Amino acid sequence: GVNAMLRKVAVAAASKPHVEIRQDGDQFYIKTSTTVRTTEINFKIGESFEEETVDGRKCRSLATWENENKIYCKQTLLEGDGPKTYWTRELANDELIL
Repeated sequence: GVNAMLRKVAVAAASKPHVEIRQDGDQFYIKTSTTVRTTEINFKIGESFEEETVDGRKCRSLATWENENKIYCKQTLLEGDGPKTYWTRELANDELIL
């Protein structure tokens, strides 16, 4: 699993991220900046891509539309075992819900 210190840092950092999202149809660019690190991903809905989990493990991800305003992305670790992870992004009333 993830060590306790890294988990605390990840939770603290993730509590107030700055998120930049660009969309062109089903093509997305998402940049997430926290006090700890910045991540950038480019992906197309329905096509798998590689990224890192919040705690830095490499994974293969697949994003799909859950509904017209919400993306659901399932992450599968490339090495080792761990909990099943995912992330979502939803736009509701001009607010981004993480």
